[in-house]
Amino acid sequence: MAQGTPGKQCGLAATGVYQPSLRSPWLAAKENDIEQRLLTKLQDLKYTYRPDIRDREALEQNFREKFEALNRVNLTDAEFSRLLEGIISPDTFACAETLRHPNTFEREDGTPLHYQPVNIKDWCRNSFEVVSQLRINTKSSFQRYDVILLLNGLPLVQIELKTLQVSPRKAMQ
Repeated sequence: MAQGTPGKQCGLAATGVYQPSLRSPWLAAKENDIEQRLLTKLQDLKYTYRPDIRDREALEQNFREKFEALNRVNLTDAEFSRLLEGIISPDTFACAETLRHPNTFEREDGTPLHYQPVNIKDWCRNSFEVVSQLRINTKSSFQRYDVILLLNGLPLVQIELKTLQVSPRKAMQ
């Protein structure tokens, strides 16, 4: 029979609330150390680390390259701008629909472009990348994102890293 209290070994108090062990290496870890460990793990999982993507312009250029390669098309600058306007939305459901289903876009010459931002049928043809410390500046705000997972250049998952010494409530603020 195992010695000790079952919950105590994994950091769970009798109340079921997580309390980090004082011996935990994560308790004393700095955010940069946690970020580097996560990036290493993601690279082990075959994500391509992109240290060159640090701002919105580089992010959009990467998406354009991935989109054009996946859909075997070359877009003009005006077409790409209209494409971005059409797929960027605060509506999560609309974005999910855009990712899952084939879409149509009218090109400058009036011909339709049938595209899909993600290859659903042959998922291994998709590009899986990770960026860190992405900075997005607008007229009214300045944002820095710890880690973002990209699928075909699309930023789909944002990971905000905090040490265990920062409460979840404070981290959300």
